[in-house]
Amino acid sequence: MGRALSLVGLLAMVAALLGLLATRMLFSPNPIAIAVQVAAVVLMIWARRAFGRRSFHAAADPTEGGLVTTGPYRLVRHPIYTAVCLFVFAGALTHLSLASVGLAVLELGGALLRMLTEERLLLQRYPEYADYAARTRRMLPYVF
Repeated sequence: MGRALSLVGLLAMVAALLGLLATRMLFSPNPIAIAVQVAAVVLMIWARRAFGRRSFHAAADPTEGGLVTTGPYRLVRHPIYTAVCLFVFAGALTHLSLASVGLAVLELGGALLRMLTEERLLLQRYPEYADYAARTRRMLPYVF
């Protein structure tokens, strides 16, 4: 069930990104939005490098090799989802409309669904995940 829910989350995230792209609300000429989106890309690259050679799975599937708690993972448990959310909200909020906010919320909802299902699977695979989760936040250090 967890893997199926994670696929639903991924599909929601992809649909939101494609919707924002198709409606030209993902990118903005606003310098602040550009800076946030560049920071989001840097965070995603940093997180991906810290994650190592592990592959991406469309359905949540914890990989071999131990729990990653270095790089941005020592600050937040889900830096890649955080980066995607930052990127999307930076673009959507500079094109403020019901559609842009709706698509950004869809993306966030999909990311939250993926995070929650992945966390359950990670806890089953890596019992030490409970200690890691107790000392780190999901997306925003010291906040959430």
